[in-house]
Amino acid sequence: MRFRTATTAFGLLLAMGLASCTTTSETKTAGNAPATVETAEIFTDSYGKTTDSGYALPAIPINRVDKKFHRQVVSYDTDRKRGTVIVDTKNRFLYYVLGNGKAMRYGIGVGKQGFSWKGEAYVAWKQEWPTWHPPAEMAERKPEVAKYVEKGMGPGLTNPLGARAMYLFNDEGRDTMFRLHGTPEWSSIGTAASSGCIRLMNQDVIDLYNRVRPGKGTRVVVL
Repeated sequence: MRFRTATTAFGLLLAMGLASCTTTSETKTAGNAPATVETAEIFTDSYGKTTDSGYALPAIPINRVDKKFHRQVVSYDTDRKRGTVIVDTKNRFLYYVLGNGKAMRYGIGVGKQGFSWKGEAYVAWKQEWPTWHPPAEMAERKPEVAKYVEKGMGPGLTNPLGARAMYLFNDEGRDTMFRLHGTPEWSSIGTAASSGCIRLMNQDVIDLYNRVRPGKGTRVVVL
């Protein structure tokens, strides 16, 4: 499946342009006013080097990543059911709803201007160490990736999809071409740098992948 920007016919609203400790922060829950978030547990020690399916993932210099973007369990008041994924593009957070007023929060990178999107979808399927197919539109902007349009870039530490990818479909069962995926570019977390998809640090996307169960019941809400 190809990693490219979806059209509005796929049912997502696109905003296309031309071109364990305790801390608190401000966030917005889905459909509610901003609320103070309390951190119940933080996983700063979970970004060391690890071997995954034969790939040696390097350690992330997590001290160079803003602490608010470290994986953490936070208070989160929402009427969405357990297992829902809520993406707060403005604040660069992804929430996996745990229930009982809690969520696992991850720092993310989002679409840059002209590639941002919002709406609802579901996780149709997921893949470990995926192959990346850039869209033809990207190849026009970046000729160096043109060779991967058809044959794809195989799994690996430099693959833009990282260690995991989750594929988002609309309610009509059509691929939106948007993904939740890993990235080797840990420094892009907290920024708007992608071509519309939602990226997480590899250690985080592995954690999220293990929680998500594909199917129409696993909703992804992008704010």
